[in-house]
Amino acid sequence: MIKLFDVAEVIRSKNSGPYELTFDIMFKDQATFEDFASRNIMTPAVFAKLYGIDEAQVMSVIAFPPSKAVKITIVRPISSGALGEKDVYGAQQHKPLLGFEYS
Repeated sequence: MIKLFDVAEVIRSKNSGPYELTFDIMFKDQATFEDFASRNIMTPAVFAKLYGIDEAQVMSVIAFPPSKAVKITIVRPISSGALGEKDVYGAQQHKPLLGFEYS
């Protein structure tokens, strides 16, 4: 098994507006990025299961070769700044990706 944490240079989350969150996985090298992206390892179904959300909440999973990155955007469960929302910047939502493993 390969740990995403070991092959990614950056794993982060951030707001993509008040109603969306974006997750970035930026790989250390081109070969690992190409392998990960070409095999469709991170699909909407995989991400939804990892985060315990409905697959319909996953808006996109996009490979971005210039940055050796895979970007995932989801519908934000609670809009940024709304009552009960605990991460106004969306910067603390990437934790489940840190433990993600694939083969």
